Amino acid sequence: MADKMFENNQVTIIGEIVSDFVFSHEVYGEGFYMVEVSVNRLSNFVDYIPVMVSERLIDVKSDCNGQYVYVTGQFRSFNRHEEHKNRLVLSVFAREFELVEAPEEDHETNQIFLDGFICKDSVYRKTPLGREIADLLVAVNRSYGKSDYIPCVCWGRNALFVSNFEAGAHIYMEGRIQSRVYKKTLSDTEIEERTAYEVSVATIREEM
Repeated sequence: MADKMFENNQVTIIGEIVSDFVFSHEVYGEGFYMVEVSVNRLSNFVDYIPVMVSERLIDVKSDCNGQYVYVTGQFRSFNRHEEHKNRLVLSVFAREFELVEAPEEDHETNQIFLDGFICKDSVYRKTPLGREIADLLVAVNRSYGKSDYIPCVCWGRNALFVSNFEAGAHIYMEGRIQSRVYKKTLSDTEIEERTAYEVSVATIREEM
């Protein structure tokens, strides 16, 4: 069953470690740490992806800044309660975490495969320049009765294709994890810069 759950949500990234390891939590004596990995897009833009890694996979006391790492795992979510509401927090949960040489420029460095269910009707719109976009929230089952909730964005023909998808539709998609900086207004005088994470969809199909 666990292997089947892992197949529903598969991530592979290769990137540069750009932060220290920061303690997150402990489970049955095993410490888990957060680290940020930068991954280049073909457009020369850089995505900064948070990775949760066990102390059993890497020496978390070592300075790995500037080193490249190969990570496989799952894109996971949890709800953090703040500002009187829940905020969806996303990160890659590492199953493998291996230091490697810098990848070749044409090497695929960011891939995700999701098999899940749409949580609410898709939101389709057009940009001022006429580009088609559709937003999806996809629930992917995890073992022990849990689920991860993954925001996804489709473009162009994919956006039009999913524009009529309704909550409950079973879908399979491939794409990449991307980061996006936005400004959150906290009060009349305070604006905070935050980073959102989502899946940019390359291919998608509805499963029957």
